[in-house]
Amino acid sequence: MAGKELKPATVPKRSQSKLHWLYSSQIWQSIFRHGWMDNDRNRALAIITNVLLHLHPVRIRKSGVMLSYTWCMGGLSFFFFLIETVTGVLLMFYYRPTAEYAYVDIVALREHVPLGVFREMHRWGAHAMVIIVWLHMFRVFLTGSYKPPREFNWNIGVILLVCTLMLSFTGYLLPWDQLAIWAVTVGTNMARATPLLGHEGPGAMFLKVGDISLVHAGDDVRFGLLAGRFVGEATLLRFYVLHCVAIPLVAALLMAVHFWRIRKDGGISGPM
Repeated sequence: MAGKELKPATVPKRSQSKLHWLYSSQIWQSIFRHGWMDNDRNRALAIITNVLLHLHPVRIRKSGVMLSYTWCMGGLSFFFFLIETVTGVLLMFYYRPTAEYAYVDIVALREHVPLGVFREMHRWGAHAMVIIVWLHMFRVFLTGSYKPPREFNWNIGVILLVCTLMLSFTGYLLPWDQLAIWAVTVGTNMARATPLLGHEGPGAMFLKVGDISLVHAGDDVRFGLLAGRFVGEATLLRFYVLHCVAIPLVAALLMAVHFWRIRKDGGISGPM
């Protein structure tokens, strides 16, 4: 109506309390370092900590650039991931994931293909990456960098550690020799004891509908990994796709989140 003053929209008190609970929760504060942009301070913090607007943090801790403190394990982990990516792409040009050609191609890479040394670089780089990622996690634990408010990034790091181990495990089968086949057989047999997901694991006996088991030897996690009951050509193809496509994409995405979180925190955390 003309001449009537319009009042600004307000948020109901119940909604305000819910939003306040969300912004003050440990999960929110471990991911974001400022509240909702409803005041000048939070708006300024959002601009200052924006990675796209400011590539480098406003300030960093002195310990964050000390090799004796960081051990450079995070940077080395990323460096070896890049080496594994480059050498892995080159190996894909010469490797065929079939039972007939897999082992033959590995021998050809070692003895006939020019620059086949990339296969050995890929192999030893994988071993080195596993060791370095473990050392990185050990350093983070020793320095207390997993504590609030960095627990979200610690969880991302734990998932990246699992991705590293899965990359190593899935790549172990690709040479398709007796050592690889039996090692994967033993490893996947252990998966039968996975809680709730393995048919021999704790909790699986309770997942039933009447007399029908929802988790059994024909659909548990071991069957999913092997694409069958035994290690065969379907297993080789599944491990190849996991090793070359699925797990690297997940790891790359998580590393981007990991680096983004470190940058938002102003660099590597300081001593306890």
